[in-house]
Amino acid sequence: MSDCGGVGGYDYTDEIPDECLASIFQLPSLISADRKNCSLVCRRWYEVEGRSRHRLSLNAEADVIPHLPSLFSRFDSLTKLSLRCDRKVSSVDDESLDIISKRCSKLTRLKLRGCQGITDVGMAALAKNCKGLKELSVGSCMFGASGLNSVLNNCSSLEDLSVKRLRSMKEQPGSAELVGPGAAAASLKCISLVELYNGQCFAPLIIGAKKLKTLRLYRCLGDWDRLLVSVGKHNNNLVDVHLEKIRVSDVGLGALANCTNLEVLHIVKTPECSDIGVISVAAGCKNLRKLHIDGWRTNRIGDDGLFAIAQLCPNIQELVLVGVNPTPKSLVAIATNCRSLGRLVFCGSDTVADAEIACMADKCASLRKLCIKGCPISNNGVKALACGFPSLQKVKVTKCRGVSWDAAIWLQENRSSLFIVVEPGQAVEDEAVEIVEAVQIDADDF
Repeated sequence: MSDCGGVGGYDYTDEIPDECLASIFQLPSLISADRKNCSLVCRRWYEVEGRSRHRLSLNAEADVIPHLPSLFSRFDSLTKLSLRCDRKVSSVDDESLDIISKRCSKLTRLKLRGCQGITDVGMAALAKNCKGLKELSVGSCMFGASGLNSVLNNCSSLEDLSVKRLRSMKEQPGSAELVGPGAAAASLKCISLVELYNGQCFAPLIIGAKKLKTLRLYRCLGDWDRLLVSVGKHNNNLVDVHLEKIRVSDVGLGALANCTNLEVLHIVKTPECSDIGVISVAAGCKNLRKLHIDGWRTNRIGDDGLFAIAQLCPNIQELVLVGVNPTPKSLVAIATNCRSLGRLVFCGSDTVADAEIACMADKCASLRKLCIKGCPISNNGVKALACGFPSLQKVKVTKCRGVSWDAAIWLQENRSSLFIVVEPGQAVEDEAVEIVEAVQIDADDF
């Protein structure tokens, strides 16, 4: 790398102020590779690029440890940092995290993945050096409740906490250290817990976070009814709740009915939940806008629950039903009463056929996006879309044995304004019906 030089030894780029050069480096149109190449033009560009970089993703294997001081001396203005490491190799350790956090005291977002060399000691150093942290996401690390408590006790601006597969949190419920809200009690807005053996130790944190808006629980062991009952009593500010593959029953859903501000609810593969719990939610959460239900084909959630939603939650804008078998009774009620319904998904529903689609076609005036997957509809059901759903913009029909390419061609010819995706195929098997497939269909467009 050399000093910049131009024609006749004069560097015309010297006339560009550092602030302007930094703004150029931060242009969204400048991809990462181009930014790196530009930083190597000369020493000044190298220094300006380093000072102007606010986010960095680093392969955090142990081999990088000797280079950390120089690396983070260059990138001293970082606000967002991601440290990732393969779980099969050694990662950066406590001392490394201490060095990083001292050099990056302006950090507001930190993500740790597979950093098994970091313990509670390293997290304590992080909490001491980066008190302005707002978002923390950790996964497959070796520290436990003590490390998290250090962050929560010192980072009073923390708003978003995501915890996944912490290896050291495997103590028996009676002996496990509890995670409390600490200084973050007044700021924490979102908590996500994923695949935790002893997730109930987060109960004091969840209950004590008085401004909590979003709670997401994925595949965590243990009984969660008791916690949800406490949440319903002490925290009625919740707006978004996601319950997936956890042990929760109608008791837990009934407790959520006390959260009158609830707008988004995901009930995914929770076999102990039934229509009774859904009816309770409908009665208490009348501002519900988005409802995703994966009934896991247990038939415990069906017409009665959906009918209650139609009658009591008229503001529903998005409804995703996976492994749920509604009949015209609830579908007509939804189409008639939920005038704002804009997105509707049926996946693996044995009772959603041509007649069910037809009964909704002339009543869902606001529906813009429709997805049907693994349902017993035929070409006639697809053709019914030509004269119904007046606001429909996008439709996707996949893995429906009764649907052929001919129906797609006919629909495109008769309603050319529609964006249509039809993928004829075999019926969806039980084990293949996944909520991820239904919800993430063309995630950006659908």
